Amino acid sequence: MIAALSNHRENCPPSMDDGRRIDHISSALGIDRASPDQFLRTLPFCCGDATAGAENEFQAVVSGRRQDVDLARRIESSNYYKNLMKQADAGDTPESRVTALERFLKEKDGRVWENSWVRFPRHVLNPLANQVFNQDLKADKSNPGSGYRKDAADFVFDRAGEPQVRIPVSYLLKLALAQVLGEGDHIPAQVRHWGGKMLNHFSNDNTSPELFSFYPVKADTSGGLGSKLAGETLIRFLLTQALTDYAGQVFELKKNGQEVNVYFSATPPRDQKRLNDLVSDAFYRELFMSPCLSGWDRGEDKKEYMSLCHKVLSRSQINGVSRLKEAGIITSNLVVMPNTSNVSLANNGTHVSMGSMKLGRLMADPDAALTAGDEKFSGDLAIKICEHFLPLFAGTYSAAPTRMEFQDFHPERVLGFLPHELTHTHLRMIWRRWKKKADIQVMGKSVTPFGPVWLDKMLSRIFRLKGDFIPDGRLIDYFTSVMSTFESPALNGRPDSEDRLRKDLTEMGVFDLRMPLYQLVRLRKFHQMGYSGFEHRYFSVFENIMADMGGAADLQLLITALAQKYIFSKTVGHGIIPDAPAVESERRQAFFCSAIGNPTFFVKTRTRNKFLMQILKKTEKTRASRRYPGYTRVIVNEYRLALIRMIRADGADLLEAFKFGPLLDDLEKRLASPEANTAWGRLTRGIMARGVPAARQAGRPMSVNGRVFNARAEEYYAHTLRNAHIRQGFDRLEKVFEEMDLWARYRDTALGRAMEQILGTGDILAFLKSVHRAFVDGTAGPPDLQRLICLIILAAGRGMDAWDRSL
Repeated sequence: MIAALSNHRENCPPSMDDGRRIDHISSALGIDRASPDQFLRTLPFCCGDATAGAENEFQAVVSGRRQDVDLARRIESSNYYKNLMKQADAGDTPESRVTALERFLKEKDGRVWENSWVRFPRHVLNPLANQVFNQDLKADKSNPGSGYRKDAADFVFDRAGEPQVRIPVSYLLKLALAQVLGEGDHIPAQVRHWGGKMLNHFSNDNTSPELFSFYPVKADTSGGLGSKLAGETLIRFLLTQALTDYAGQVFELKKNGQEVNVYFSATPPRDQKRLNDLVSDAFYRELFMSPCLSGWDRGEDKKEYMSLCHKVLSRSQINGVSRLKEAGIITSNLVVMPNTSNVSLANNGTHVSMGSMKLGRLMADPDAALTAGDEKFSGDLAIKICEHFLPLFAGTYSAAPTRMEFQDFHPERVLGFLPHELTHTHLRMIWRRWKKKADIQVMGKSVTPFGPVWLDKMLSRIFRLKGDFIPDGRLIDYFTSVMSTFESPALNGRPDSEDRLRKDLTEMGVFDLRMPLYQLVRLRKFHQMGYSGFEHRYFSVFENIMADMGGAADLQLLITALAQKYIFSKTVGHGIIPDAPAVESERRQAFFCSAIGNPTFFVKTRTRNKFLMQILKKTEKTRASRRYPGYTRVIVNEYRLALIRMIRADGADLLEAFKFGPLLDDLEKRLASPEANTAWGRLTRGIMARGVPAARQAGRPMSVNGRVFNARAEEYYAHTLRNAHIRQGFDRLEKVFEEMDLWARYRDTALGRAMEQILGTGDILAFLKSVHRAFVDGTAGPPDLQRLICLIILAAGRGMDAWDRSL
């Protein structure tokens, strides 16, 4: 019904200039310009109008012996592996390929296997979990008479005459939740009701587990959104930990030599990259692409779509080499060709989406004057404005610190997808400055590796070339945002702009028509999503969920509201930020420089982007570039400080209304002392401290080689940071349980009966304290884990209920 309504209202009003178009949208929104206060109160996303939700992607690993872990067994039993061995015996394939794969399996034996699936006896599933599993094996879950998927045999098999289940960890979490809900009549009806709804939130489509918010959080009249979203995220994270531990025991995973761990980690694991270099792209997809068992009626179709994404990204990575040659960055035919299989879909991040309740109400109202064309027109303009502020986020609130060795410093490797995200001019500027920053100089001249690994390693040793450190490797290794073409700008406000750009990029071999455009900030259209707002897709790992994710969400809200103020005061229109590839690339380069750690970037002195010019007027220490005539040299950190000054000046009323003065104070402290206060600085300290004597804990990342640093990073995320996030989760849960206990005693008798059904006569806070100790020690048994899961469902269910009642 919503889609039909939207299609009916897709057409824009008659052609009009930007000013009259904004007047039309303002009228439809009921924006009141009678006074500054009334203007602010009637803007979208202001004064309690905003909602937010998050999608978190986790890293999953399975520890165990080679003969017990699914990934190893899958490789060894595959026709790919058997054919490879026979080809080597026949002399058709170098024996080194088989030797390298065998060495990989041998070295991983008894250690962690990244993104491995798990296996367990089917008889451990109770009736509800078995029912959920059978339903998810259907070819079309919307059709009760549908048969099983054609690949159903990949998930069930017999071992010694006993049926077995074989599934990815992402789906294991959903089955574990179903198992808890099906554990008899002693599970309260409220838990079964809300838990049943939560099953649909385990809907991953990439390699790693994904979980999105059980309910959106709402801003209050003074802002207050970030802490609510961070708290909801922590409780969901804690639920994944409890479900993982519960599944390990109840599904007999530990008994059968499989230890599962789930945690936040942004970049693809080193060993998964290594394996990707040893196998074909088709076999990599067979091993690691999600089967999409949950979240879609036709899971096989979604699985095929994800395979398409992998093929397209792999092709785009290879096509990037020719773009680097066109840009003059690669000056000879001597290159290290990227693998035909790309691992970027194994990147894990957090997407934070914000919606406007006012926009949603009007888009749902058939009698309202607001159309889908209006939504696109103002939404595209808001995105263009917000993109100028994104350097405030990269590395500051989330990060993925990464070390690169000298031998890795080939442009076709380290520049990732940047050739498809920036113009040739900005690519050359970034690459030159990056080489200057990196430790790859010989007698004052930057030297990049030649290709043969043995030669590059020898040069590295002789000249002590260390490579580089970057604050957020994920943002370079991941296709964050496609660049517009001259004929088809993505953000010009036209309803068909995205379709036109997809077509252009498909013809260029960069993209595929069937894929949604990758964008740093993506418009969430009402007729597609059921709400109207924006999805921000550039967050990597938060060191502190409450402080970092909460602060980032609040800043995101502030900038979104400021963009609305610019738009509806007619201060900024589409003509102020022209829709041209060079202008688009110019504003985005500062974001990528922030991720890389480049200290400067360059802007045309007479840039056509008048909004960027306003920011540069507030930026200190700029000067005319000596290297690039007609360009102005801008220091990244000074640009960030200018953005804060601009927010304080142009958004003073918003800061007062949201009470966000301390938010900007905190941001300034982060920028003033990045190594101490930013996410990348704190994460790096934690990584460097792992396994290092106390006397050397202050060492900088360049003091160790890249292999050691990146290995420490993976261990840090899997253990130290995971444990810190668990502690934060229990701290948050304690506050929620205190409130639940009060409500159960004095206001909500049904909640009290549910809690008594779970705990008996026990005290909820005493239980939480004891289960926290057991959880950390690894001694929590299935009964206590089941109680904890049920109580978390009750806590999240109250939030879901409050959201439903507010609609």
